[in-house]
Amino acid sequence: MEITISPTERELLLEILEEHHRELLREIARTRHRDFKLVLKRKEELLESIFQRLEVEQPAEEVLQPL
Repeated sequence: MEITISPTERELLLEILEEHHRELLREIARTRHRDFKLVLKRKEELLESIFQRLEVEQPAEEVLQPL
């Protein structure tokens, strides 16, 4: 599946991902259960990977590939 997004949509998506990333980092810091913390850290790694791919300069119309 591919999703084509405009530069404006890309910026909004990046903003949403940044906000969620900050919330996830706070949750990781507050979590005491080791196994749950590992799950959250894996989610953070995936989120960072997606974010990095979106940060790369793209053409005016972008196509997002599935993971």
